[in-house]
Amino acid sequence: MRTAVITAPEQVEIREIPVPDVGDSEVLVRIAACGVCTMEANLYAGRMTVYPAAAGHEIAGWVEKVGDKAAGLDDMPAVGDLVTIDGLPRCGTCRSCRAGQSAICVALQGHKREDGAITMGAGLADYIKVDASRVWSVGDTDPAVAAMGEPLACVVHSLGRGAFRAGDRVTVIGAGYMGHLHLAVTKALQARSVAVVERDEQRLAAIAAAGADAAVTPDDLGELPAADVVFVTIASKDAIAAALATVGDGGRIVLFGGSPGGPPAELPGYEVHRRQLTVTGSFSHEPEDWRAAAELLRGGALTGRLETLVTARYALDEVEKALKQAAETPVYRVVVTP
Repeated sequence: MRTAVITAPEQVEIREIPVPDVGDSEVLVRIAACGVCTMEANLYAGRMTVYPAAAGHEIAGWVEKVGDKAAGLDDMPAVGDLVTIDGLPRCGTCRSCRAGQSAICVALQGHKREDGAITMGAGLADYIKVDASRVWSVGDTDPAVAAMGEPLACVVHSLGRGAFRAGDRVTVIGAGYMGHLHLAVTKALQARSVAVVERDEQRLAAIAAAGADAAVTPDDLGELPAADVVFVTIASKDAIAAALATVGDGGRIVLFGGSPGGPPAELPGYEVHRRQLTVTGSFSHEPEDWRAAAELLRGGALTGRLETLVTARYALDEVEKALKQAAETPVYRVVVTP
């Protein structure tokens, strides 16, 4: 089988390795689509330096084989099913995992393969072997959409962190890919209204066309109704200031977007205290978030909406072009389809 390995900044190899054997509680999946996320773009650009990396963690594909213990279990995908895959396993033993917060596991990444590559998802390949607990059937949908299971699980986790409820007024700060997903999911789960704040005029127009009830620049925050919950999808001091300006008294702010090198945020302690605001972070996902994300995909209500977020599709042999586009140009999602 072929597998793409990022060996250094702007250096990618297509390697041939054996198709993996499947254990009793494992599943072999023939990969149909893999999204190129910020992590893969940063690895290719050299902004993240973990080499050699077998990357690609937004994965969908068809089940080829199910281990003997997993086969026939209730709710277990069968051979031939299209599945979305949790490509970043947790250790299960650190303090966070044992406390039921595996999203902040201290050992998020994979292991070193026999070819020396570090498996950071390893979805830019022909096949992948995963634990049976990490595959979720999504019915009949576009595989490129099914590969969005991982970012959708992150959004479901974000909604949980923000205690989102049907009927909430929502504001989303940022109209990038994750901003669009927050819009799509909160709409599907019956938000009363969803407003989006974005500086870029082109992205602002795109998210307005996608169904935002209001789409404004930071200069027009006064036009928005006070939000019950605000999702900040970009790492910016100004974005957090916009969240504080748009959230209603007693509301919740979720810091979803993050950047280690970003500017420090200013959090006015008295304002948070006096207005009884809740400010929390959201990182990655938990297993129960995958269950909800898979059902959103299976139901089909989001399919047409999510298909519009596929910026480009490349074959596996063109993976370097896919990584380059994701790293160097504005995109929503670039997808590799082996």
